[in-house]
Amino acid sequence: MAGWIHNTNVKIGQSAVGKYFRLEGSGHPKERKGSYFFTEIRAGLATFFAMAYIISVNASITSQSGGTCVCPPEGKADLCDSNPEYMLCVQEVNRDLVTATAAIAALTSFCMGLFANMPIALAPGMGLNAYFAFTVVGYHGSGMVPYEVALTAVFAEGFVFVLLTLLGIRQWLARAIPASIKLATGVGIGLYLTIIGLTYSAGIGLITGAKSTPLELAGCEQQFMEEGVCPGGHKMANPTMWIGIFCGGILTVLLMMYRVKGAIIIGILLVSIISWPRSTPVTYFPHTELGDSAFDFFKKVVTFHPIKRILAVQQWDISGHGGKFGLAFITFLYVDILDCTGTLYSMARFCGAIDERTQDFEASSIAYTVDALGISIGSLFGSPPVTAYIESGAGISEGGKTGLTAMVTGLAFFISIFFAPIFASIPPWATGCTLIIVGSLMAQSAKDINWRYMGDAIPAFLTIAIMPFTYSIAYGLIAGIVSYLLINNVVWLVETVSGGRIVPPNRQEKEEWVAGSIIPPWMKRAISGKKDFWRADPESEGLGTAVARTSESSSGHGIANEKTMIDDKGPQKVA
Repeated sequence: MAGWIHNTNVKIGQSAVGKYFRLEGSGHPKERKGSYFFTEIRAGLATFFAMAYIISVNASITSQSGGTCVCPPEGKADLCDSNPEYMLCVQEVNRDLVTATAAIAALTSFCMGLFANMPIALAPGMGLNAYFAFTVVGYHGSGMVPYEVALTAVFAEGFVFVLLTLLGIRQWLARAIPASIKLATGVGIGLYLTIIGLTYSAGIGLITGAKSTPLELAGCEQQFMEEGVCPGGHKMANPTMWIGIFCGGILTVLLMMYRVKGAIIIGILLVSIISWPRSTPVTYFPHTELGDSAFDFFKKVVTFHPIKRILAVQQWDISGHGGKFGLAFITFLYVDILDCTGTLYSMARFCGAIDERTQDFEASSIAYTVDALGISIGSLFGSPPVTAYIESGAGISEGGKTGLTAMVTGLAFFISIFFAPIFASIPPWATGCTLIIVGSLMAQSAKDINWRYMGDAIPAFLTIAIMPFTYSIAYGLIAGIVSYLLINNVVWLVETVSGGRIVPPNRQEKEEWVAGSIIPPWMKRAISGKKDFWRADPESEGLGTAVARTSESSSGHGIANEKTMIDDKGPQKVA
């Protein structure tokens, strides 16, 4: 059997397919050593199982915005939580988003493999979807702009990203934020996701808002809530919370520690299976109008659910939302640039595709363009921004080195479209601990922040703290950048005025920050008169360590050091 697989691998490697994807034995001058057809298939499936949780989690989080559902004025007091008609509409939006998430992940992952020949999968980004749902649109539409306007911002951001890619200035944009703030952004998003995972709407229900304090311990069943607060006698008595903690949390962590593939999926499925039978204290299908509707859809098991409520609903008249639309647009754009840049480069390095002379990888512009177009296409499906996923490392660690890995992942996502009733019936307490685990993995970036110098440490800390405390990624970034500029410019001014005599004692421990020239390399070559200016100069085309070092992960994600990647096996060192 092994001999047959080996011979088949050799034959496919030497075929047109092998040469296109540069499999070992293809004879291509840049063939990727150790890449074999059946290994690529196995790697693609590994990536899918490491990422499949995003189908239910993204749908669960994004649907909390309410989508295109309209909350009537009489329901504004509790944001229509007690309005059955509105909640049925939200349930329909959730089902639409299951289809949309699987569809856009299938399309973008397949195209990434086919056109860029990279083993990197894409899907709507974790962190970005939470910012989209809870800050930009707000819970049940209580945020800055309506759902339709937010999708317009995402659509426009994608095409601006394409333009930046074609101009070649994304490297400069990724360098423009100091390294410690980039790292802190990932930690802050991790805490942001953790709060979501601890609450009721998309989590296990361990905390809730309070009257005398911002937050307090919860854990009671919904029927015992009094004005959004848990009475003392019912705290920590919700059985769904305990199932989520032990089966979706502790068990998942133990499986990850022992490097069991698909650990996150196992935890989510176990909690879901426990919650599917009716007439139990932990059922996801209570005998109510909402529960009956959910159970009727669940019983279909295999079906295609068309996108009905959120397909191409962009609102192009943004005159009434100018400033808030601009804030959402800029935040989406910048976080996406950091996310995609760092993840693509760290995964390219992990699979051995980085050219050490240029610090770039082949077809990097194509890879960025696929991601950027995926953002705009995804917004037409009603989805938050798409980004590269660091869970791609699961497939790379299985031997994936070419685009065949991403194409297999894309095909697996396509098949999952027809299992929408299953993915739409995963309860929030099944995915809540997943968000907490993802948040903890993202928080590991804190160790790389320059805590030795306060000019770097304080802005980084403010970035981390403001994001979860204000429930806004944008405000965290603003706080970090503004405080960095203020503190360090004052230090520079004092040093300049004093002729270098008054400086902080440990000034030498400050991180070096050089944004570099904004003029793209190809433009410099054209200005210098080089005829083939589109060809890169290997010795001068480096991207700078700031870009290669950082990765803000969306799926799971966070800003991670380039020498660390996260998959379902836990943190792994990248050569």
